Amino acid sequence: MLNRILGFLGWFGSLLVFVAVGVWIVRPDLDTLRRTLAFAGLANILLYGAGHWRQVLRSFERKQTRYGLFAGTGVILALAILSGLNWMLSRQNHRWDLTAAQQYSLSDQTRQVLETLPAPVRILVFARQLDFPPYEDRLGQYAYESDQVSVDYIDADRQPMLARQYEIETYGTIVFEHQERIERVSSLAEQDLTNALISVVEGEERKVYFLEGHGEKSHTGADESGYSTVTDALGFDNFGVETLILAQRGSVPEDATVVVTAGPQTDFLPDELTALDQYLEGGGKLLVMLDPPIDTGTPTPEGLVELLANWGISIGDDVVVDASGMGQFLGADASVPIAANYPIHPITDRFNLLTAYPLARSVAPISPSPEGRVAQSFIETGSQSWAEMDVAGLTGGAEVLLDEEAGDLPGPIAIGAAVSVAVDGTDAEAAEAIDGPEADAPASPEARLAVIGDSDFASNAVVGVSGNRDMFLNTVNWLARQENLIAIRARDPEDRRLTLTADQQRGILVLSLLLIPAATAGAGFYTWWRRR
Repeated sequence: MLNRILGFLGWFGSLLVFVAVGVWIVRPDLDTLRRTLAFAGLANILLYGAGHWRQVLRSFERKQTRYGLFAGTGVILALAILSGLNWMLSRQNHRWDLTAAQQYSLSDQTRQVLETLPAPVRILVFARQLDFPPYEDRLGQYAYESDQVSVDYIDADRQPMLARQYEIETYGTIVFEHQERIERVSSLAEQDLTNALISVVEGEERKVYFLEGHGEKSHTGADESGYSTVTDALGFDNFGVETLILAQRGSVPEDATVVVTAGPQTDFLPDELTALDQYLEGGGKLLVMLDPPIDTGTPTPEGLVELLANWGISIGDDVVVDASGMGQFLGADASVPIAANYPIHPITDRFNLLTAYPLARSVAPISPSPEGRVAQSFIETGSQSWAEMDVAGLTGGAEVLLDEEAGDLPGPIAIGAAVSVAVDGTDAEAAEAIDGPEADAPASPEARLAVIGDSDFASNAVVGVSGNRDMFLNTVNWLARQENLIAIRARDPEDRRLTLTADQQRGILVLSLLLIPAATAGAGFYTWWRRR
């Protein structure tokens, strides 16, 4: 009777152990149940072994038992080695992202932000425990890139008081905490996470003012010429965007981080030019995008051009033509110059994307430069481009060729230039107010000016071309002295679906269901016939 009971305990204990393993695989959250089943099963197996200790000892005298013991020991050693290798590899986390858009890797901008974190950032994920894995995959990358980042996963059901403390209303809320500042986000998209990280680190939102009143492009416009796309992108970099009619206000607001004029069609009033010049003198940041004079009804704003010349940047009365044929890859002609290699400048640091500029004009540093205002070009076209002076002939559809005798300038042609000037004396306080108390600024405040000879490159119609969006955002961030945000940003996954015509679908069907099986059967029959 006792042997039967002990035998039952042995089988029952083994069953409990298998059930515990099953619970661990299917429901890893039931930790208490799994442990209880495992310990109960092991206890039953030990009782069985204690009751049959003589049989156990005798079994070791058999050759089969010894061979089985050696085999079991070998299996255990192999598992131990594999476990050790797995542990070692887990300590050396390396990833290979083979997707075309690198959609499973952090973007350059995110890595740069993480590398320059000034103080620890705590990330708290409030979700159900079963939903943790996708958060661990994404946020684990953030923690891996920076020792300043720590991630805690909170089961909102098990810790309701903590969820209430952080005002959590929905599952999947991610909280970024930094120096008593908090940002919440409910998305796992890298752009949203990095935006929350930037916001919580910087604290206050920076302001970008788009000038109006001179025919500039609308920053809220959703049409092809509008700037709504880059306006949304500025929000992801923690910029607030507003409009400014300088003629009404009379001066640039004190909270302006950057002022932008996007393709003005008329000249500025003298008082407006004075206000912009005073803004720069006080350490302001200005981005000017001027289109070429392709329409006689919209002449070049001479007053603005003169202001830019005083700051060391000249504007050409020309249109840049690109005969390299690179524009064909983007569906454009020679009137859309392409930039692929960039002069050394913080705006284009590690920038390796193509940018396209529909109908651009030359923008170059003045040599010799005005005293203390040495500009640098940061966008240049290729060697097969030139600055065409015969604008009327180009817009009239006539074939144009490089004619240096007529004043055409051979490439490379600069179409973007920037200048930074240290501000001292009485202007320092104004510049500090513009830059903000937490700006990563050098010892002396600076005035910064960037000029690009085209405003269409950042419009909704063209901003999606390769690096256009990043070029615009990098320029604004350089002006705002946010060099840590100058990088290539995350890309949306490409739509890589394969579209087949009806004939192609029928061909694949015939090939897979008829031709390949028939060829296989024929090869088999031929082999059988030869061996018969």
